[in-house]
Amino acid sequence: MNRARLGAAAVAILAIVACGGNPTQPEYDPQLDPADFVAAVTNPFFPLTPGTTQHYRGETGDGVERIATEVLSDTKTILGITATIVHDQVFLDGELIEDTFDWYAQQNNGDVWYLGEDSKEIENGQVVSTAGSWEAGVDGAKPGIIMWGDPAAHLNEEYKQEYYKGVAEDVATVIALDESVDVPHGSFTGCIKTEDRNLLEPGAVEHKFYCSGIGLTLEGPVDGSERVELTDITGP
Repeated sequence: MNRARLGAAAVAILAIVACGGNPTQPEYDPQLDPADFVAAVTNPFFPLTPGTTQHYRGETGDGVERIATEVLSDTKTILGITATIVHDQVFLDGELIEDTFDWYAQQNNGDVWYLGEDSKEIENGQVVSTAGSWEAGVDGAKPGIIMWGDPAAHLNEEYKQEYYKGVAEDVATVIALDESVDVPHGSFTGCIKTEDRNLLEPGAVEHKFYCSGIGLTLEGPVDGSERVELTDITGP
């Protein structure tokens, strides 16, 4: 997911290499120290409390989509870092079509890193694809930022959310800091708005809204043709 100027992320980054004939082009290469990470993801705009499930609903051209994201108590060690596991399931008209495990970890400065995903596309109860799956440190895949500890410090700055060349190349930009959001779960103010792009799918651009104490609350394409809204939160 997303391209960043990572100097402010308190990591040593960017070995300068020749790229496309330009010797000043920096290589994206975040160096993460496990000692800089904390046990729990508590960033107010991306809190991950084990046992919590967020429920979303959206109407698409293919039917009604429902999404459930459950924060598990299990963890996974990636690059020596203990990552929180989130189980994400997508249903279309009641049928499971995607089943994914995402891995996140938070630095002591509040930055939340995305360390990979195990993603499965499902048709008629059978796995038909694992495209998009990646794990930081495996086969050249590298972690990215999913939420800054201080989003205001990175306003209008594009950053990588994930990087596995040719497989997962999402980037985002924080474009607003004080948005109001109305969804079935409630009305919220002071929300962060991002513009998210998939570099492997030109033209695929979304807006996402993250609200304090909640996390992702609303998302959809920039043309407003669809809205995926938070409908409920269950658990602790």
